[in-house]
Amino acid sequence: MLRHSVTYRFCASHGTLYYLVRAVFMNRTTVKKILIGIAMILWLGSMVTGLWWYKTRFIRPFSETTAVFSGQQLRLPSSLAGAGKIRFVHFWDPSCPCNVGNQQHLVEMLERYAGQVDFFHLQKPASSGQLPKALRSMRHLSGLPGAEDLPASPAVAIWDQTGQLAYFGPYSEGAVCNSSNSFIEPVLDALLDNRPVAAANTLAVGCFCDWQPVNDP
Repeated sequence: MLRHSVTYRFCASHGTLYYLVRAVFMNRTTVKKILIGIAMILWLGSMVTGLWWYKTRFIRPFSETTAVFSGQQLRLPSSLAGAGKIRFVHFWDPSCPCNVGNQQHLVEMLERYAGQVDFFHLQKPASSGQLPKALRSMRHLSGLPGAEDLPASPAVAIWDQTGQLAYFGPYSEGAVCNSSNSFIEPVLDALLDNRPVAAANTLAVGCFCDWQPVNDP
């Protein structure tokens, strides 16, 4: 009888220990799942907040983002005017996040049209910053006659081989730009095929930042 009693007590104690260990393990697993859930909620909240901030500050509703580009007053500097290679001028504002949408696109065009097109860039007056390293082969322009009337950036102006302004406007429509929705490759390809292009006045909807100084009320 004593042997059976000891055995029974031992089994009961072993079973209690098992259930205690299992309960602790399950509690830890539950706590871990709760912490992961909270982390996911916080991450999603921060993403939504970031997207909302970006949209409200830099992407106006499409009904309000129409930009009119008129190249009537735009001229090349005298040192670059006249016949020559196709000349490409990139207008940009270092503080504008809309640049991110076309930087990789610019890198691809630099590689694709190397030796056929001369690439330049004009930075927004009174701004500070540098182009990404991959774009620093573009030559800097300190000024461009008529650029003071630019409505928004990023934008591009393209002069043909005769020195005539062929295109002035945005890279594309929409929030981002790539080779699939770009206006630029068709223009460059047409000019390289000696086909005329006349698109110095354009209208577009997309991600832009004001080029003109904003006067606070």
